[in-house]
Amino acid sequence: MSATRIRLKVLGLSIGQIRQGAYALILAQADGPIRIPVVIGVPEANAIAARLDQSAASRRPMVHDLFSTMTHAFGIALQEVFIYKFEDGVFYSELRFTDGERRVNIDSRTSDAIAIAMRTGAPIYTTPEILQECGFVLENEPTTQSNAATDNEPTEEQLRQMLDEAVKAENYEEAARINSLIDKKKKRS
Repeated sequence: MSATRIRLKVLGLSIGQIRQGAYALILAQADGPIRIPVVIGVPEANAIAARLDQSAASRRPMVHDLFSTMTHAFGIALQEVFIYKFEDGVFYSELRFTDGERRVNIDSRTSDAIAIAMRTGAPIYTTPEILQECGFVLENEPTTQSNAATDNEPTEEQLRQMLDEAVKAENYEEAARINSLIDKKKKRS
């Protein structure tokens, strides 16, 4: 494993489910064009969405809020989240804590680790190998397009069909790319 680490930021969530009960969390290279899709469940997507949309704050604390508040109350700080491995379609992460005297690493699902990091302001890192294996770059699209679809531009229905096929094939990078195209098409409509 490389000692070099790449900082990531939360870019957003897919608008619609990429498959039954799952969303794509899109992480972005902090100082670059590479994106990483992470498939997460509905509860984790809700926790992350609540943090992305500060105006949608819950009246009662969610589990990730409670965890963050509890560690803070006991003088424990989340130093960082480290996504250290990708194997068989699963990202492996750890939360790295300190209480000022000790450092402790705790294994975590990536979605939970990110939801907590978003509440504490802790940075998120991964390895260059994971970035290379799982990352993709969105192709630049023309900034001026007419509202009418061109002959070679797929319709939203065709894109959704392509998205379903990519998810069935477990090609999540392509699924995230297609989902982004669907989002852009909706915004143009």
